[in-house]
Amino acid sequence: MDGRDLVRSVKVVGSAGAAQGLRTVRAAWRRRRADAAGLPPRGAERARVPGPVQHVEPGPGGGVLRFSRTLLRITVTVNGAVFWGWDGAEAEPSYALAGRCPDPDPRAVLEPDKDGGWRVVAERVTVVVSRHGAVEVRTPGGVTLRRDLPPRWWEPVEGGPARWMQRSEVAADARFFGLGGRASGPRLRDGTYRLWNTDPGRAFGPDDDPLYITMPVQMVVADAATHLVFHDTSWDGTVTLREGEEGAGSGHDRAGTCEVRMEGGPLRCWVMVGTPARVLLTWASLTGAPALPPAWALGHHHARWGFGSEQEVRRIVAGYLERGLPLDAVHLDIDHYDGHQVFTVDHDRFPKLPQLAEELRRDGVRLVSIVDPAVKAAPGNAVYDSGRAVDAFVRDASGRLVEGVVWPGEAVFPDFTHARVREWWGGLYEERLAQGFAGFWHDMNEPTSFTAFGESTLPRSARHSLEGRGGDHREAHNVYALCMARAGYEGLRELAPLERPFVFSRSGWAGLQRYGGTWSGDVATGWPGLRASLSLVMGLGLCGVPYSGPDVGGFDGSPSAELYLRWFQLGAYLPLFRTHASLRAGRREPWEFGLDVLEHARVALLERRRLLPYFLTLAHLARRTGAPYVRPLWWGAPEDRALRDCEDAFLLGDCLLVAPVLDPGADRRAVQLPRGRWYNTATERVHEGPGQVLVDAPLSRIPVLARAGAVMPVRGEDGGLELEVWAPPRGRTGGGLVVPDAGDGWDEPEVERYVARWEGRQVVVEREGEGGVSEPPYPVRLRGLGRA
Repeated sequence: MDGRDLVRSVKVVGSAGAAQGLRTVRAAWRRRRADAAGLPPRGAERARVPGPVQHVEPGPGGGVLRFSRTLLRITVTVNGAVFWGWDGAEAEPSYALAGRCPDPDPRAVLEPDKDGGWRVVAERVTVVVSRHGAVEVRTPGGVTLRRDLPPRWWEPVEGGPARWMQRSEVAADARFFGLGGRASGPRLRDGTYRLWNTDPGRAFGPDDDPLYITMPVQMVVADAATHLVFHDTSWDGTVTLREGEEGAGSGHDRAGTCEVRMEGGPLRCWVMVGTPARVLLTWASLTGAPALPPAWALGHHHARWGFGSEQEVRRIVAGYLERGLPLDAVHLDIDHYDGHQVFTVDHDRFPKLPQLAEELRRDGVRLVSIVDPAVKAAPGNAVYDSGRAVDAFVRDASGRLVEGVVWPGEAVFPDFTHARVREWWGGLYEERLAQGFAGFWHDMNEPTSFTAFGESTLPRSARHSLEGRGGDHREAHNVYALCMARAGYEGLRELAPLERPFVFSRSGWAGLQRYGGTWSGDVATGWPGLRASLSLVMGLGLCGVPYSGPDVGGFDGSPSAELYLRWFQLGAYLPLFRTHASLRAGRREPWEFGLDVLEHARVALLERRRLLPYFLTLAHLARRTGAPYVRPLWWGAPEDRALRDCEDAFLLGDCLLVAPVLDPGADRRAVQLPRGRWYNTATERVHEGPGQVLVDAPLSRIPVLARAGAVMPVRGEDGGLELEVWAPPRGRTGGGLVVPDAGDGWDEPEVERYVARWEGRQVVVEREGEGGVSEPPYPVRLRGLGRA
């Protein structure tokens, strides 16, 4: 950057923002100087491959294979997951794991294989290692799911972290999913995907990559089985995918390929094999059970950057209540802070915030506060002063505080990779609780620092504790938000031990679900943004983060009435249902789009309220099994290739199939059905799967189908729980699970199991338990009887 670049960058922001623009440019200069001083040049590099195997040391669950230039540690654990680490890398320490690594499976033994290779045979998987270091993952029946070719490293001759590359082959029919939140998904087409959490600096669309949450987590679905692979390193990298192609007639299959390249960090990998449900159960046992949101967090949330005052908040809430529109939470953005500084309040515009929070709570509405990590670097600022007192902030290699520019101006950043700093930060939420806030929305935590050129984050040379190991931002960047979420979650557990914390975060990494969920970030207003919203939620669910949702209506611009309504109708069936927009965007209240939209939005809101017991059950099941609320259509039948390629509809739990309208002007749409009988919930018309059907999608609703035999908990007209039962086909049975509401504390209620069956000319619903079957304790509403 020369002087002309600096002048141009200041002109871009205009006279009103010239001071902020100069601060941004200075921050860019500081970052470049810090990296130049703190990161030695790589210089010449030396390539390395494993070489031939020379010695093997069997051990519990596997063992160690020593090659001429490296060693490979391989272990099958008791939960069925397989770990291997090159250069002797072990599973710990890891930010992804929840606690200690699972114990090795003593039944799995490293034994000789043909051609000088070795293998480990376990209950659910067989792992074969060739004499030159290729690693194959096979089903118990011997079908190869994944073949990792021998890896390659590039090591600086003068020392330093090695870059590495791992090429893999998968079945020709396999499809790739995951890698965190990807707007182009959920099925990941041929291309290169970066692993670096990034604020794109604008509202994003389907073509933008990377975004706020990237994870080196792939779910690969093929005819033979599903497998999840996780490369446990948080460094910057890329994943290049290429789908395979099956040969026609006598032609040969072309395998699908995956190439992972990392700029550093250990080359270690976890693999889980089985059905999608089994894979995510194993993943949750490894990386942690998803946090259970309080029941109110499963309702409707309204947010806006720019409420401006207590009076405006009251006006918006009154608008919902007067029109009979359910509302469960209001989110306050940075404009409620004093000078945009975190853990403060602008008392001129919000003079009685605790009183406002109490008034809203009496109406059933909670307040949620935004929390940014950047702290204004100004002596006299209480958060800054207390952070300096405990040496909480990130420093550069020379020991100076790293400064950037965010909303409050010149700012410093807590080092959340240090336990002492997490404890200090967690204690700061006491101020938020005293103001009456019930939930917390972490933003700008990639972390983002505004810069005129290059990446909008901290210098890569910035130093971090990394739990006492020491390291720089190249390793800490991707786990920064994960550690911030941990700080907030654990602090709230200490401050309010009787209530489940509600934390959701814009950024994160593998294991984020332990502390809460996420939202899809600042998605662009438009039909492509609507489609991207669904892709992000489905992809994150397949990476183990079940609670997420988009900004309904998009973050920027003014949606048309039709677009807003279709987005609203989709949001009503997603875990996080939140309207939100930027300071300069059009309004997002349903009554701003005309009477027709208001009435249709009311129907969607009332249906969401009716389904809250079902959402609560899905939340409990996600905590216990890792299964996402929103599931791809192939969830129960991954071998169905037509379902594997369907990206515009989803299963909500086991009972419902939701087919949102994603294109303008559509009043009908095709729906790909899984096997079985399905009822249109609006008309009770019967459709038989598998196959494709054409269903009506008037502006008043989107198509929702119920699985025949489903038993669902819903809210009755009196507000109590009732069972909605869709008649099974004659001669068949159905069923469902119910987890009753036990409040927002830590009680874990029993999972109730129900079965629906024909008995003569009527459908009987019974509860199954250890003592046999009994009558349901709730009213039962039978549907679909006339069509069964």
